[in-house]
Amino acid sequence: MTAPLLERLEPQEADKILRLMAQFANDPRPNKVDLGVGVYRTPEGTTPVMQAVTEAEARLLARQTTKGYVALEGDPAFHAALAELVLGQHRPQDRIAALATPGGTGAVRHGFELARRANPDVTVWMPDPTWPNHPAITAAMAVPARTYRYYDASTGGLDREGMLADLSAVPPGDIVLLHGCCHNPTGADLSAQDWAEIAALCSKTGAVPMIDLAYLGFGEGPQADVAGIRILMDAVPEMLVAVSGSKSFGLYRERVGLLLALCPSAGLRDVVAANMSWLNRLAYAFPPDHGARIVTEVLTDPALRQIWADELDTMRLRIDAIRQELAVALHQQTGTHRFDFLASQKGMFSLIGATPEQVTRLRDAHALYVVGDGRINLAGLTQSHIPQVAKVLAAELV
Repeated sequence: MTAPLLERLEPQEADKILRLMAQFANDPRPNKVDLGVGVYRTPEGTTPVMQAVTEAEARLLARQTTKGYVALEGDPAFHAALAELVLGQHRPQDRIAALATPGGTGAVRHGFELARRANPDVTVWMPDPTWPNHPAITAAMAVPARTYRYYDASTGGLDREGMLADLSAVPPGDIVLLHGCCHNPTGADLSAQDWAEIAALCSKTGAVPMIDLAYLGFGEGPQADVAGIRILMDAVPEMLVAVSGSKSFGLYRERVGLLLALCPSAGLRDVVAANMSWLNRLAYAFPPDHGARIVTEVLTDPALRQIWADELDTMRLRIDAIRQELAVALHQQTGTHRFDFLASQKGMFSLIGATPEQVTRLRDAHALYVVGDGRINLAGLTQSHIPQVAKVLAAELV
């Protein structure tokens, strides 16, 4: 007799970051520091609700008269507002299809699925390293994935020569996955020249760029952080962009995402849009809307948009200051330039070059919580933590 259906399931390894969150929560030590979970925190250690979001939500609650379904693809006003933020006012609107999704992760997943429907033999080329969920998603979908050289651990910067050599060999119709800004987990971003060279390569090889834009505004500001995407838009016939509202608008639990597709021609736009809506229909039908309405309200009201931009600048500048201060403190503690790269990288994350054994010791001996690959979340630090963290890292890693 065959075993019951559910008994045939294999145990799944717990998500490493979620497991780290639980360990941190259960740690009674008063000096514990969480540098693992990828959320922004204030100097007081809290993840705030942005003022612009609070005001936008109050307006929506005051005037909203229905919770009825929106379209399968989501609200067109949300599409337009976020597409304008990312692609600019002069985007080729007749070639752009859009799809609201549950978070940026939903947009990434649907982007991969859309590419597979268009090319059943598609391979996704990912930077080495990349966000761990990228290869996890392709593996679950049985979509082939390969890596291209990206990070130079010896300098804390980009392996530019290796990256361009690998990308030049990507076959036509394959996906080249790129981080729009604030590369996760390294913090090593592409320059304008890098974006231009990648655009030229994709135009030549026929590879299709797909950009994961999870940290808009946390690198050099909203306009600068999308400059590379706009370089691509002007150079390649088609591309995909997965946009997240979690960090940029502080809407982590609202699950705000958007998938944008730049189509080769205006005539193909409706076909692409119909396929995107079909993906939503089969996955969860109608996408969540409340967070999307908040984003739309913020971006389409000039006063709210300015409040949001100012808040985002404050968050970005705080992370930059933490980077500078930690780099200085580590230089003082170690007497070396080993960690100077922290000051020049962008966004919330960096790799500190810790082995899994060192990561375990940081946690067990010092209550310093770091992801297993040595990734730290700079936004998890407060100024008061920096001397303690620098002393521990210097003692354990040098």
